[in-house]
Amino acid sequence: MPVTFRDILQAWPIVHRSLPRTPLYRYSLLSARLGFDAFVKHENHLPIGAFKVRGGVNLLANLSDRQRSHGVVTATRGNHGLSLAWSAKTFGSRALIYVPKNNNPEKNAIMEALGGEVIVHGRDFDEARAEAEARAENEQLRFAHPANEPLLIAGVGTYAMEVAEDLPDADAIIVPIGGGSLISGTVVALRTLRPDIEIIGVQAERACALAKSIEAGRLVELEQADTFADGLATRMAFELPFEIVKDKLDRIVLVSEDEMREGVRAALEVTHNVAEGAAAAAYAAAYKLRTSLARKKVVLVHSGHNIDRDTLRWAIGLFDA
Repeated sequence: MPVTFRDILQAWPIVHRSLPRTPLYRYSLLSARLGFDAFVKHENHLPIGAFKVRGGVNLLANLSDRQRSHGVVTATRGNHGLSLAWSAKTFGSRALIYVPKNNNPEKNAIMEALGGEVIVHGRDFDEARAEAEARAENEQLRFAHPANEPLLIAGVGTYAMEVAEDLPDADAIIVPIGGGSLISGTVVALRTLRPDIEIIGVQAERACALAKSIEAGRLVELEQADTFADGLATRMAFELPFEIVKDKLDRIVLVSEDEMREGVRAALEVTHNVAEGAAAAAYAAAYKLRTSLARKKVVLVHSGHNIDRDTLRWAIGLFDA
């Protein structure tokens, strides 16, 4: 496997020197509504409000002094860029962050506030990524792909080690899937520590490239990824996550825009935490699977809380989009 459990073990002290361990809470009201013991892993309590900073810290810590002096470049819809901006600032480096033209302006502002250099390019993530890769080659910058990067996946996998320690008898875990670093880190860690746990991925119906790739047995690219869940909005599956998870997931559940919208409301009501679309997908999947998961101990990964104000207002019904 291109990323091993040993890689996660090596990332563990690096990540925890810079970042706090995140809580895993059982919520009584959520559990009552779902019919199983529902535990929420709050990755949104990390400094950037999302799990990805674990990977950013591990990546920057492993760069040479020369690489740090040149800087890193990437493309993002938000959380990956926040991760690299925060981590580059922490390690005294530079982060150039390409975003598509329609990107969330609030996330752009936060990336800049963290010291990231935000460059707007292209109609979607994939066009921004192509330009970022070209700049990396031209200027000797370290390109950090949001998913095809072993150091990121290893860093992210530390969250799953925390889950295994804090709830060793969990029956299942529900993990949002965008580019695939979160589900990849989950698989590498838990298939070693808890080979019997059910690993359930969740994608948006309108952005289900990995699900279609697994079904087809090859990488699949979609024509579009039209979802309000920024963290899930990728048109294509990526090679490294695909290779890691293709035969190691128990199932992938697809959820609709309305189901994720309800997930935002549910998370706010039962945990008093804001959920971005990707995190809301975990709540939506939990409700969809409540019969098959009845009376089990289930972890929902609250992957991030970086939802913009207008989308949050729409999701909780203050106005229609």
